[in-house]
Amino acid sequence: MLKFLNFSIKFLIIFILTCLLFVFSTLWYFSIGLPDYKKLSNYQPPISSRVYSNDGKLIAEYALEKRLFIPYESIPDKVINSFLSAEDKNFFNHPGVDAKGILRAFIKNLKNISGNKRLEGASTITQQVAKNFLLTNEVSFKRKIKEAILAFRIERAYSKERILELYLNQIYLGQGTYGIAAASLEYFDKSVKDLTYVETALLAALPKAPSKYDPYRYPDVAKFRRNLVIKNLEDNGYINKKQLKIFKQTKITLKRRKIEIINEANSYTEEVRRSIKEKYGFKKLYSEGLSIRTPLNIDYQTNALESLRKGLELYDRRHGWRGAITNKLQDSNWQKKIEDFKIDPTLNWEIAEITNIDDNGFKFKTIKGLIENNISTQSLKWAIRNKQTIFDKFKVGDIIFVSNTNNKWSLKQYPKVNGGIVAIDVYTGDVKALVGGFNFKSSEFNRVTQAKRQPGSAFKPIVYAAALENGYSPNSIVLDAPFVESQGVGLKDWKPENYGKKFYGPSTLRKGIEYSRNLMTVRIAKTLGLDKILKLSNELDIYEDIPELLSVSLGAAETSLISLTAAYGSFANGGKKIKPNLITRIQDRRGKTIFNIKNKECLGCDKFLSQSEKYPKIKDSNNRIFSEETAYQMTSILEGAVKRGTAKKLRDLKVPVAGKTGTTNNNYDAWFIGFTSNLVIGVYVGFDNPRTLGKYETGSKAALPIFKDFIQNSLYKEDFKEFKIPNGIFLTSLNYDTGIKSTIGNKNTIIEALKGKDINNINNNKLISIGSYDKLIKYRQFY
Repeated sequence: MLKFLNFSIKFLIIFILTCLLFVFSTLWYFSIGLPDYKKLSNYQPPISSRVYSNDGKLIAEYALEKRLFIPYESIPDKVINSFLSAEDKNFFNHPGVDAKGILRAFIKNLKNISGNKRLEGASTITQQVAKNFLLTNEVSFKRKIKEAILAFRIERAYSKERILELYLNQIYLGQGTYGIAAASLEYFDKSVKDLTYVETALLAALPKAPSKYDPYRYPDVAKFRRNLVIKNLEDNGYINKKQLKIFKQTKITLKRRKIEIINEANSYTEEVRRSIKEKYGFKKLYSEGLSIRTPLNIDYQTNALESLRKGLELYDRRHGWRGAITNKLQDSNWQKKIEDFKIDPTLNWEIAEITNIDDNGFKFKTIKGLIENNISTQSLKWAIRNKQTIFDKFKVGDIIFVSNTNNKWSLKQYPKVNGGIVAIDVYTGDVKALVGGFNFKSSEFNRVTQAKRQPGSAFKPIVYAAALENGYSPNSIVLDAPFVESQGVGLKDWKPENYGKKFYGPSTLRKGIEYSRNLMTVRIAKTLGLDKILKLSNELDIYEDIPELLSVSLGAAETSLISLTAAYGSFANGGKKIKPNLITRIQDRRGKTIFNIKNKECLGCDKFLSQSEKYPKIKDSNNRIFSEETAYQMTSILEGAVKRGTAKKLRDLKVPVAGKTGTTNNNYDAWFIGFTSNLVIGVYVGFDNPRTLGKYETGSKAALPIFKDFIQNSLYKEDFKEFKIPNGIFLTSLNYDTGIKSTIGNKNTIIEALKGKDINNINNNKLISIGSYDKLIKYRQFY
């Protein structure tokens, strides 16, 4: 008996030692190559970056996952209690692995195996953190052992609160959401602090199988799983039996989160996205929670889009109806053709089928079948021309676009022409609005920033600014007559012409711009020297490397709309260069500013005391490109283009506005760039695959109306201030045709802006000059 007892003790000791050796060997084996759990210390979950307008409204969001981070101290007890009851009720008591839970799951799984049911797991929250952060989703015994080893290590390294914080911010909860903060918004449109136990129990029910228990798709199954969590809450003492009964009977009430993103700003925000991705990289933009502030004015942006679309549609209508998208009765593939059209929802267009036609118009029904109405022949005049009838142009079964404005339906046609519009603050360079095309959904190509086109006559003010900066004056006389330039041996002579192929003889420099005279412009460029013009265009960032050809003076070299528009801003701001900026500030997830636009400097702010009589001064840091006097003279001349010249369609606005049209050879491109005292707006119209816009489709006809519509709808009377006149400018009455001194009251007399040195050129014994600085008007007399 004693022998047997000794043998049993030895056997037990050997068995225990063998088991311990096996356990330690297993742990050692599976510990090799385990991920470093210490990286959890610096873990920062991927968070979406957001883009805001100048008044703080959300205009875009960029993310790989829907996630908002919430620190442990901000997580309500209801959320913690619900998740512990659903996933790991012994969380605050176990060392990472729950032995009781494993035993309980083992016994249950024996029953499940015999009943052919799904096996249950016994992973603690700590084990789930190990799996989600450090391991894969592989289902294997090997992974479970690694998971347990990591769980022990994590528990020794981190507090329970930190582990729970990681878990509740990382867990996937369906509908593309990660973490409780994002899920709370997605399912209830609430902050987590406002959730009830019924709602937190539903969220806690989701981690086991987010798709299976999706309350939007399977509300009954979700309710069953939620009630199990509620029962666990009562078992664990978090709620009482009365609450249990009430909560279990409560219906699931969902409210999907609504993010009101300004879709009209898609062109703008895409340009912002490209810029940040290029500067900071994909990862920083899509996962590091940047807060991006832009100078976008939402009203300007919406009006810019509407004005551009209106102008492009008017152009398209002038060139007639091109026909239906297809015909339902004749085309078996009609549905696919409809699907190919990517219509921007901001257009508010419907696809419709013509169901009946008579002399009074046609009836239609939308493809969705929700609307039936009619469009009268009277409103189809643009589509029915040249003695044609409605039956010549439309057929029953035609698939068309229609739109309802003020309860009146109209026929729509998708324009083949396209364009862009941009509005920039002339002092800061802030881009207030930017629209890169008619329909962002069908074409993300940005015709403001990416398209390079010939500006034509819109470049001429740069030539004339260079002339004014180098001794010319607005009343300088320039010959408007035939011009011939040799292009080299064997090459045909270059013979530029005016629009209309006329010559006007000796004319003032002012007339050359106001009436957009090509021959005068070329002569100025030839006499002045092309190098001075190209230098100025380089300094204004219009062009960089371009050939020294006289045709450049007529806008033959390509540039972008945003570059030329910014250059015009220098006329309005007194000769200083502005750099267009679409981003004013970027902050990281913790609110630290990592980018801030700096175009102003505060002089004396560091020394200012409230009792001091000296106030700080704000100085802009933009470089001066040409003198204030030259800038004002160009502004005055471009005001003249509005009063008398190619931009006179703006004259009826009766506000201080200046601008210049631009039309390229054969009317391939139409431009208009105009400005007020604080805003410069550029418009471009043309085909993506260059071709003529049509015989009479000039900048004045195709582009200027878009500019006019925009400022009429965006700016108020008080937004139009008189252009500031520098001290060095003197206003005098001159003859418009000859440039010599004239008397006020003569119908051919204008008020001309001259620099002080030009006064001696006026052969008259009396000159009344009005100069203005801010709102102070000084009268000076010269005898």
